[in-house]
Amino acid sequence: MDFQLNDEQKLLADSLEGWLRKEYSFEHWRKLVKTDLGYSDANWSHFAEMGWLGVALPEDHGGLGGSAVETMVIAERFGGAMVAEPYFSSVILGGGLVVAAGAQAQQAEILPKLAEGKAKLAFAFAEHGARFALNDVSTKAAKSGSGYTVSGKKIVVADAPSADLLIVLARSAGGRTDAKGLGLFLVDNRAKGVNRQDYRTVDNRRASDIVFDNAPAIALGDAENALPIVEGVMDQALAYLSAEAVGAMQNLYETTLAYLKTRKQFGRAIGEFQVLQHRMVDMMIHVEQSRSLALYASLALSRPAIERAKAAAAAKVQVGKSGKWVGQQAVQLHGGMGMTDELTVGHYMKRLMQIDTAFGHADHHQRRFAALSNAEAA
Repeated sequence: MDFQLNDEQKLLADSLEGWLRKEYSFEHWRKLVKTDLGYSDANWSHFAEMGWLGVALPEDHGGLGGSAVETMVIAERFGGAMVAEPYFSSVILGGGLVVAAGAQAQQAEILPKLAEGKAKLAFAFAEHGARFALNDVSTKAAKSGSGYTVSGKKIVVADAPSADLLIVLARSAGGRTDAKGLGLFLVDNRAKGVNRQDYRTVDNRRASDIVFDNAPAIALGDAENALPIVEGVMDQALAYLSAEAVGAMQNLYETTLAYLKTRKQFGRAIGEFQVLQHRMVDMMIHVEQSRSLALYASLALSRPAIERAKAAAAAKVQVGKSGKWVGQQAVQLHGGMGMTDELTVGHYMKRLMQIDTAFGHADHHQRRFAALSNAEAA
């Protein structure tokens, strides 16, 4: 099969690579992540001007209506530069949930602002004790007039400090682990009853633990049957993160290869030693295996639910294991300087470790893949 990008996708890739090479150097990234915001609003506005924020959004609401392949192209390039702007949280997760669950009026209100860079979203779903089970939710949504109020605690809400709207997964009916009774609720990040504890994650991103105390909310679509929608958007998220991890691994491979060609011992470049050449080949194999499964996960997003979920789980397993292995090799081959703040290698490895943990680590998705395979065979 031909997996080459078409002309439009190549133009998108070229525009991303050209801008990132010119404007998003490692030194620039280091300065950005040390600021209070953790990224640049000017960069976010540029993303909007270039149409990158609208690639994954429908044309009817200000987007470009791109396919999952265009999203994968963006993810891999952003991963290669460790882009800190909240593209994943706002566009892939937030925008994906609004597209999948929102009423037409809600989509018409939110999506154009998102594409124009005038709104940022964050998804609050994780809770203490739930691990990676999306149905394990104790946060409550209670009817209040024409809307709802939300009460409970969410943890590790990525990019919440700079979000305008929070999309909260909360229970409007049923018991804590019931599949039914779950809804998505829009909460203004500055509303009364929203109490955030902001912090910096290990990969220099921003996140929050949030306590909701009767915070006013509006249901995003059906208030009791959101779980299948969330599962579908999560598979989109896994495909994106897998492609982002491929970009990070590719950077580590190229950086390490360049280092082996310049670092000398015993009067010769260490890249000439056969054992290290074998190590580099193994790194390349891990990168290419991950790229193949990330591509498959993106292409499978439009397929039946079980096939889509299996592809996403398989990609997440591969990038989880390969990301750890490639990162470890890059650090070891750079020696003690591999983990210093001044070098890119350690930062990329931290990002890969964070991607592995997000929405379920490799072991979790290996078990998920097995369960899906058994369900498919039954």
